[in-house]
Amino acid sequence: MSLWGLIKGKRGPSGFGFASTAEEVTAGLDLSGKTVLITGVNSGIGQETARVLALRGARVVGAARSVDKATEVCAALGPSAIPVACELSEPTSIRACVDEVEAKAGSLDVILCNAGIMMLPELTLKHGQELQFLTNHVGHFMLVTRLLERLADGGRVVMVSSSAHGWAPPGGVRLDDLTWSSGYSPSRAYGQSKLANILFARALARRLQGTKKTANALHPGAIATNLVRHMNPFVRAAMPLAAAVALKSIPQGAATQSYVAAHSALEGVSGEYFSDCNLAKSSRYARDEGLAERLWEASEEIVERLDRA
Repeated sequence: MSLWGLIKGKRGPSGFGFASTAEEVTAGLDLSGKTVLITGVNSGIGQETARVLALRGARVVGAARSVDKATEVCAALGPSAIPVACELSEPTSIRACVDEVEAKAGSLDVILCNAGIMMLPELTLKHGQELQFLTNHVGHFMLVTRLLERLADGGRVVMVSSSAHGWAPPGGVRLDDLTWSSGYSPSRAYGQSKLANILFARALARRLQGTKKTANALHPGAIATNLVRHMNPFVRAAMPLAAAVALKSIPQGAATQSYVAAHSALEGVSGEYFSDCNLAKSSRYARDEGLAERLWEASEEIVERLDRA
C-alpha cells in the first residue's frame, strides 16, 4: 500500500480517521427526539450531514440561502424536517430565521454552522464588512448568539472551520482593518474568517462553563464541493487529480462534523478543535484567549451596527 493509502487508512483514538464516513461515525446512534439546525444544508457536506443525522432519527432544521433551496433538501429528509431561509450576509434574513426557528422548532440540540464562502478573488464589501468575514463569522455569530436560549441542556454548537485558518494574516485577525482597506488577499481573508470560527467556539465554550452545553470547532478535510467555485481556474482544473490522490469524498467530508455534533463520546467536551474525527492542534492564534475575547467584543459591536442600519 502507498504511503498516502496508509495515511488515509489510519484511525485515531476515537476509532475513526480520514476515510471514515458520516454514516460510519453515527452508526448505532439513536437521535430520535433531537433537533438539529444545519446551515448550508442545500449542498455538499451540509446536505450529507443532514441526510445522515435524519437517518439516525434527528429532526433537521435545514437552513439555506433561500427557502426554495432548503425546501428541496428537506423534502427528502422526512415530514418532520423544517426548511428555513438564512442568508448569512443579510442581518434581516438572520433575524427572520431566528424568529421562524423559535416559532417552529422549539429547543435545539445542535446548532451546526456549516455554510460558508471561500477565497473571493476581489475584495467585496457588504454592509460595510468584508464578505467572507461577514458570511462565515459574523452571520453565524449573530445566528448562534440569538438562539442560545433555545439550545437544550446538553446542546452543542458546532463550528465548521478549516485547516486554512492557518492562512490568517500576521496577528491572526486584522481587528484594526477588518475591511481590508489595504493589502487584500483572498486566501488570508478566508483564513481569517475560518480562524474566527475557532475563536468564536472557544470564547463561547468559556461562556458556557457551568452548563452542560458545549461549543467546538472542526476541520472537515479538503473536499471538492461548490465551495471552491471562486478559486483560480487552474486550481479548479486540478481538482479531479487531487481528488484521486488526497481529497475526501463528500461522505468522508461530512464525517467530522457529524461526529462532533452527535457522537455520545463527546458529551461534555467543549472548546476543542477536531480533524478526521479526532482532537487536533490548531494554530497558536486559534489558541489565543485574549484574541478570542477581542474578536467577541468586535463582533458584538458589528452586530449592533448592523441592527441599527
